[in-house]
Amino acid sequence: MTRLPRFALIAAPAALGLVMLAAPAGARQTASAQPVLPGYWEYTTSVLGNRDTEQRCVRPSEINRFFGGLSTRRWTCTYPTRQVGGGNARFEGVCQDKKGRRVNVRLNGTYQQESFRFSGGAQLARGTPYIPATITARRLNAVCPANAEYF
Repeated sequence: MTRLPRFALIAAPAALGLVMLAAPAGARQTASAQPVLPGYWEYTTSVLGNRDTEQRCVRPSEINRFFGGLSTRRWTCTYPTRQVGGGNARFEGVCQDKKGRRVNVRLNGTYQQESFRFSGGAQLARGTPYIPATITARRLNAVCPANAEYF
C-alpha cells in the first residue's frame, strides 16, 4: 500500500471542498437561473475514507460561491473549466494555499435545486494519479435556524 504524505491527507479534503463551494469572481445569476436554491444546506466531503460534514446557511447572494467552489482563508482556486447546465456540472481547476502549494482538481456530477453529488479527485503533484473524492450536498430547509452559521 502506498503511503501518502501528511500534506496529501490534509490537503485533499480541503481541495475537494474548495472546488465545489465558490464560483469565479463576477459570476451573477438571477434567482430563476440559479442551479441550487438558497437555504440551510448540509454538505459532506469524502477523500480517502475521511468524511467531513458541515451545515451552513446560504444566502441568495452566496449561491454562486457555494455551488461553484469554496473560498477559504487557506485556499484560492481558479476554474478555467466550469460547465453547469441541464442538471450536469463539470469543474476543473487549480487551488493554491498561502505557502504556494498547488493542487489540481476535477469533479463532475449531477445537481438539482436542492441537492448535488460530484465525484472526481485531487492531484497533489504533477504526473501523479488523482486521489478519488466526492462531495454531496442537500438542502435541509428553505429557512435557516436562528443559530446557523452562514456561508
